[in-house]
Parts: sequence; C-alpha cells; structure tokens
Amino acid sequence: MANVAFIPVRGGSQSIPLKNIKEINGQPLIYWTLISLENAKSIDQVVVATDSTAIKNCVQNFKFKKVVIYDRDPANAQNTSSTESVMLEYISKSKLKGTDNFVLVQATNPFTTSEDFDSALAQFKKARLAKSLLSVVRTKRFFWTTKNKPMNYNPMKRPRRQDYEGLLMENGAFYISAVKDITKSGNRLSKPVMTYEMPEYSGFEIDEPDDWTIVEKFLKKYRGNLKNKNYSDIKLLLSDVDGVLTDAGMYYSENGDELKKFNTYDGMGFQLIQKLGIKVGILTKEDRQLNRARAKKLKLDFDFHGVHEKLSRLDELLKELKLN
Repeated sequence: MANVAFIPVRGGSQSIPLKNIKEINGQPLIYWTLISLENAKSIDQVVVATDSTAIKNCVQNFKFKKVVIYDRDPANAQNTSSTESVMLEYISKSKLKGTDNFVLVQATNPFTTSEDFDSALAQFKKARLAKSLLSVVRTKRFFWTTKNKPMNYNPMKRPRRQDYEGLLMENGAFYISAVKDITKSGNRLSKPVMTYEMPEYSGFEIDEPDDWTIVEKFLKKYRGNLKNKNYSDIKLLLSDVDGVLTDAGMYYSENGDELKKFNTYDGMGFQLIQKLGIKVGILTKEDRQLNRARAKKLKLDFDFHGVHEKLSRLDELLKELKLN
C-alpha cells in the first residue's frame, strides 16, 4: 500500500494570476506544500497535476526526488472544473492500487508541515472504521443563519471562550481516502469521516488578494525560511572568526588579557544548520585558546586554527570528505 499525494494546480487562476508559483515568503507558493511532502516520511510519491508550462518548469526546478508532473486534460482545467474531475482522471490513467491512500493536497494552504502529513496518515491508518480523513481547525466564532437564527450557541447564555468547545471547520489543507473509495463515491470523501486538527492560523487559504497579505504574515511567523528551504546540495559550511562570529572589536583587561565578544545568535545558527544535515566549522588564521574554547562549546564538526593557506586547507578537506 502506497501513500500518494496529489496536488491539482491550474495556470488559469482568475483572482491572482499564476498564484501557485507567485513568490510568498521567499519561495513560490507551491514550494511550501511540496517541501513538506518531500520531507514527510510517510509520503511515497507526490503528483503535481497541471495544465501550465510555467508551473511545470517551476516545480521541476526544485528537483525534489518524490515529485512527478502529470499533464492534466484541458477539459478538467477550466474555471468550472471540479477538483474531483481531475482526481478521477488521474486515477483512471494511473497504476494506483485500490488500497493505496490518495492524499489530496491544496497548494493554497502553505501551513501544512511534514509532521502534519505523517501524523494524519498514522491516525488514518489506526482508525478501523473511518474511510476518509480531512484537515480542520477549531473555531470559537458564533454563527447565524441568513434567516437570523443562531446556529451554534444560545445568545441568552453566551458561553465564555475558554468554556466553549467551538466547531471544527475545514481548512482545505488536505484530504485522505483510499483510491477504491474515491472511485466508488466519485468524491474526495467517503463516510465515515474523521478529522485531523491543525492550528487555528492554518484556517486561512489564499483565494483573494487580501488573503495573500494575511497568509504571508502567518507563514513568516510559523514556518520561517531556513528550515523549510531545500538545502540538499549544501554539505559543508565553514566560517572565519574575527568580524564574522565576533563584533570585530578587541577588548583588553587591566592585566593586558585579550578578550573577544562572540554573538550567541551565531551559535544557534550553527545548531540549526547542523539539524539540516550540513557539517559546520571554523577556519581561522589565528591560533588562540579562546577561539578553541568557543568552537568546543558550539560542538562544531570542524575547527581549524593557525591556517594561513585557507583555500588549500579547504581543498584538502573537501577531498577527505569526497565533496569536490
């Protein structure tokens, strides 16, 4: 049984032209969903179904290993085309098994992480009765019908927010069903349905220009930049010390001892880079104990001191690591 993610993206978005590849927080919108799927342990393949050459080129430039392009039929890429129409089109032409899990993912919600996909699929696998799973957020808003009737609370006994359970709202991030159930129902969901709850901020999707501003703010806050970019081609990062890891100043005690001021942010930066699988170190002309002490505290992979021919030493290291 395979877990296949399917992302339908058209080139003919009316509200925001080519929004799926428009840059948001330093990357095309679709990147944020793709990088999460690429890094999700449970996802076996990612299918991007598009009718746009521009989108196809953009996706291929990421060079993700799991991602393949599917050229969707123009008839199922119209403004009036349903998502189900292209899902069923792909299923009919693919070699998917009926027991494979089909994960419909929408690029307009860039908040879904690799952990979300892995956790949701694990939850779905454990559920014996559920045939489908959808992502939701909890909302504690009060709703009224168009006929001025309260839907989810008693206005005469308005509950406090902290005492109110709220409602679950689809956030449009992803839906999971077995291929056989989608084929049978012709729909992304089949009963019984279970939910996977995500953070409240993930309830924002990009459909209109104003949505873009809101989503970008939350994207910067909650997903950042560094840990979500594809750094698979980077294997090693070396830094000098003076003026790079320090403020370039020299400090002297009354006894004539030389001191340096190191920035703790750089230490955290090294740790984050190491978590990406990239080796880090320092390469300096100086041979001083305070530099060695700092390197030891940071638990760097390499620390080279008293090196005057830096390029030669770097070339030797690359050969040792078989990176050149």
